Amino acid sequence: MVTSAAEPAPAGADLATPGAPSHGADPLPKLALGAIGVVFGDIGTSPLYAFRETFAGHHKLAVDALHIMGVVSLIFWSMLLVVTIQYVTIIMRADNKGEGGSLALLALISGRVKQIRWSRGIVLLGVFATALFYGDSMITPAVTVLGAVEGLAVAQPSLSHLVLPLSGLIIIALFVIQSKGTAKIGLFFGPVMLLYFVVIAALGVMSMVKTPGILWALSPHYAALFFYHDPLRAFLALGSVVLAVTGAEALYADMGHFGRNPIRVSWMFFVLPALMLNYMGQGALLFRDGVPALESPFYKLAPAGWELPLVLIATAAAMIASQAVISGAFSVTQQAIQLGFMPRLRIEHTNAATAGQIYIPLINWLLLAMVLLLVAFFRSSSNLTAAYGIAVTGAMLIDTCLLVVVLRRLWNWPLIAAVPLLAVFFLVDGAYFTANLTKIVSGGWFPLLAGFIIFTILTTWSKGRQLMIARMREGAMPIKVFIQSAATAATRVPGTAVFMTSTPEGVPHALLHNLKHNKVLHERIILLTVKIVDEPYVAEGQRCHLEDLTHGFHRMILKYGFIEEPDVPVALANVHRCGAEFRMMDTSFFLARQTLLASSRPGMMIWREKLFAWMLRNAESAMEFFRLPTNRVVELGSQLEI
Repeated sequence: MVTSAAEPAPAGADLATPGAPSHGADPLPKLALGAIGVVFGDIGTSPLYAFRETFAGHHKLAVDALHIMGVVSLIFWSMLLVVTIQYVTIIMRADNKGEGGSLALLALISGRVKQIRWSRGIVLLGVFATALFYGDSMITPAVTVLGAVEGLAVAQPSLSHLVLPLSGLIIIALFVIQSKGTAKIGLFFGPVMLLYFVVIAALGVMSMVKTPGILWALSPHYAALFFYHDPLRAFLALGSVVLAVTGAEALYADMGHFGRNPIRVSWMFFVLPALMLNYMGQGALLFRDGVPALESPFYKLAPAGWELPLVLIATAAAMIASQAVISGAFSVTQQAIQLGFMPRLRIEHTNAATAGQIYIPLINWLLLAMVLLLVAFFRSSSNLTAAYGIAVTGAMLIDTCLLVVVLRRLWNWPLIAAVPLLAVFFLVDGAYFTANLTKIVSGGWFPLLAGFIIFTILTTWSKGRQLMIARMREGAMPIKVFIQSAATAATRVPGTAVFMTSTPEGVPHALLHNLKHNKVLHERIILLTVKIVDEPYVAEGQRCHLEDLTHGFHRMILKYGFIEEPDVPVALANVHRCGAEFRMMDTSFFLARQTLLASSRPGMMIWREKLFAWMLRNAESAMEFFRLPTNRVVELGSQLEI
């Protein structure tokens, strides 16, 4: 059995492979439109609930000039500091060969901090950020779809009883279509979101024209006045204000799909202005209508008779936002599998022309179950926002911690430049996270609980793999000793035998078992290890490392990037330095399937050993994961104590 192991790519390796994302062929406007449709769905649907929750949520505010101007000012400066400066300007520069996201960033910095005593802490932070992302993937579809469909109760109060069942049906439909792929409907994402942003910007302008004084809220001194006159409520309000910047991490995670510049252009010149116009329009509405507008300031912006069309547009935008998060969960899962934090899972391609469009059934149905449970349990977008904030702010705070390593170790910034900037980010992100901790009892416990469960699963699998490989190495016979003793003594038969092994040292267990039971060796024997490097792609020229061990034995290492999918037969077909060409009908693949026995040996607690053993038993077959021909595979079992 083969398990992938992460290692840095060779120095100077050219990773610009045909499979790597290339954005140069597409014009900037096209990429920017695509980014609007995919990247900004989460943050774009925040106006549905963020402004309302700040006033009518768990820590209510008085609807007066001080609080209205203060909240609008806080939203604007939060977008400027967190989204524009922290993510769009700085963090998006920390790309891993064009790829972004917590795991890509973790892979990027892992090679630089291996000698530092707190490197393990950095890895654990990155893994916990990934765990929180899964919590966000559960909450986002629930809160966005509910927030959009609740407009039905505003437009037609008599239909309020349909909000929950209709939301459930939309969510079920959204997850059911995942197996069909989103290539065709994805073409409409950009235009639909473009229409959505134009509509909410126009509604904001229509409201601002009636109350132009709201424009003064862009001044930071209104946020300062809010904290000066009402410090406790201003601090608590941060827990809801941060909902306006949820999805900021998606800009970084989706960078590989569109590139840095299209996302920056879309944000600076279109999405940010549209969002702020709408938030200021909602603020202006509160000035005019007061408390009654808090039922739904987003939908109250619409003129009479336009509420239902706005519900349809907002629901479409909510579905797109949810789709982006679900696809992101699939991509993150694939990265986690390749980097050794998750067992192998069945991955299906929904588009033969696009490698990035994948579908993972287990993740899809688990997410659907959790989203429906959240909708049934919390029953409204207002209740769900309490659970929403902690996952987002926790991930932001972790990204800031990882940014410390990026600025100092990767970019070599001097302390005089790095410390003030990091101090601002830690102050802002820490304040948001602390404010959201006050909502733990109201629902914030859910993402923390989900995060810790997923974190335990990820770290248990990673640690278990390390222990299993270490135990296998302990009893491994040196390959040179084996060749000298067995190469001439055993009967050689025609053909090629490929023995898959997780470690490039020693004799694979499958080879020892095959010789013991069948008492023959093939003429050509390949000891094959598949490794996943800390880069998204590996060039074909760097794919294969081959070593001749004499007497027909060869050691082969195949390297893949952490977002590539290993295909062993294709890789072997491209090897021309190992005697005759590889023919699948003359090649047998030998896999070792370990049965783990929990023991009291130092390593992990018994319950974690049993959890790891259960995950190993239920992992996807190495035969399918590495695309081996089913009629050419032989599995040999063994027992192992960890």
